[in-house]
Amino acid sequence: MQTHYNMDQLVLDITTAYVPAPDHVVHHINDLVEAMDYQVLYQTGRPREFDPRAMMKLVLFAYLRGNFSCRRIAQFAEENINAMWLTQEQKPSYRTIARFVVSNEAQEILQSSLDSMVQFLKAHGLIDDVSFIDGTKILANANKYSFVWNKNTIRYDELNRTQAEKLIAEIKQAEAEAFAANQVFDYDHTDEIVARLENRKEELNVEVEATKKVSPNPARQKRRANQGRLGKMKRIKEKRDRHIQEKEILGERNSYSKTDHDATFMHVKEDPMGGEAKPAYNLQIATSNQFVTGYAIFQNPSDIRTLVPFIRDLAAHDALGHTIVADAGYGSEIGYRTIEDEFEGHTALIPYGTMLKENSRKWRSDDSKVMNWAYHELDDYYEDPRGVRFNFHRYVKQVDAYGDERQFKEYQAEDKDENGKTIPAALTKGGRRRQIKVNPSWEYFKAQMRERLSEPKNAMIYAQRQIDAETVFGNLKAYLGFKRFTVRGIKKVKNQIGFALMALNMKKMAEVRRSSSFIFEIQGQKSGQVRKSRRFSNLAIIFEGFCHAPEAGLEDF
Repeated sequence: MQTHYNMDQLVLDITTAYVPAPDHVVHHINDLVEAMDYQVLYQTGRPREFDPRAMMKLVLFAYLRGNFSCRRIAQFAEENINAMWLTQEQKPSYRTIARFVVSNEAQEILQSSLDSMVQFLKAHGLIDDVSFIDGTKILANANKYSFVWNKNTIRYDELNRTQAEKLIAEIKQAEAEAFAANQVFDYDHTDEIVARLENRKEELNVEVEATKKVSPNPARQKRRANQGRLGKMKRIKEKRDRHIQEKEILGERNSYSKTDHDATFMHVKEDPMGGEAKPAYNLQIATSNQFVTGYAIFQNPSDIRTLVPFIRDLAAHDALGHTIVADAGYGSEIGYRTIEDEFEGHTALIPYGTMLKENSRKWRSDDSKVMNWAYHELDDYYEDPRGVRFNFHRYVKQVDAYGDERQFKEYQAEDKDENGKTIPAALTKGGRRRQIKVNPSWEYFKAQMRERLSEPKNAMIYAQRQIDAETVFGNLKAYLGFKRFTVRGIKKVKNQIGFALMALNMKKMAEVRRSSSFIFEIQGQKSGQVRKSRRFSNLAIIFEGFCHAPEAGLEDF
């Protein structure tokens, strides 16, 4: 008997009768979102058409399947049966999805859910009291050939200033009678100069009109010359205003993209151009047992400058482990000092940049390295391999471009022997006394790191860093295919990467559940019990105590 197929058959519409498989990841996404403590953040204006919980579930699941475009997510909600189950067949438009992804409400929901998830993982022993910190550069949604560099802005501004000074000198000479001698004429007051030239133009127009029958007319010649100087000064003013705006956008950065002012040009790994800088953002994450416990977006490409603000942010959200692990790119005196002074009870396992080189035979045999010289602590002096003595001279303070201070001890070589004769080895090629600078604080932290990382237990923890943090980046870029942002602006970028990282946490949670079920079955067989599969009838049990239940009467999004 053949099945009757009729597209016009009248049927009773039942919303999403389909239920996903028990071990499907959408159950974890559903339970996580339903367990969140939602607050009514939108209390005025038009009623919401879509519930934020449905939007959150849809975006997380779409990101987990590698769909980052809002148009594709909207199509995903219409065609994917698991997405339809999550949203109960609600079909938001791509504009609604785009507004939700970059909204302040989504940012608060993401941060709140991540904080709650970290506490849940801690309570159930799924993460250790260790924070593995690492970073990666992700391309921005910006034109890689439209850039502004700080050095070029400074150089062009100086050239513009030189042209302005020449033109101002010409104006002073030509308009000495028209302008008062005490009026201000300089590069920083181009607005006033342009206004005065405009007024002078009006005066010359009146004078030309009054003497229009005179030929040749001197007033007409003056007006023509004034008009030329006015045009030049306007162009100088426009360039000056543009340079001021560029400096404000740059801040402490060296570059930015014209199509995304928050993006900075950095060297990224996924670079087909062979070493060219691209507009990107510096993503920093903290992981434990391959769960993301914290993240932040920075515009500075240097990992050294991101460590201190990142661990402060982790501590503010109670997500910082007592053991802080990072690679040698994070090792600095400022970072070590901050952890020791502000985070009592926390241990840093962060090697410094030259730590491996210092253990090499070539480094230890290099006589130019002060660390290979003999130091006499009692009299506080160094002695180089040629026997030249360097005595303490003074303390020197140095401040870098970021305002960080470092204290150095300066030592000078003894250039005279006991008989008063000059010691050639104590002088430079130019005939000056040799000097060395030693940073005692930096040497202290270096010795501390060498001692800590030489312990087998700490060495094992540090070796886990590549497995823990790098795996997350591999899943982000290879599994999800997230290699470039689709939004612009640092706030929107932080929202988008938050959805992607939370989706990875959901993927990891599903893997943990499957592995725990498998372990239960094996243990049951070994103990002689009847083999049975441990299944959760309600996946909300996993998140029991994770967050409070959603508030009743939540308005639709």
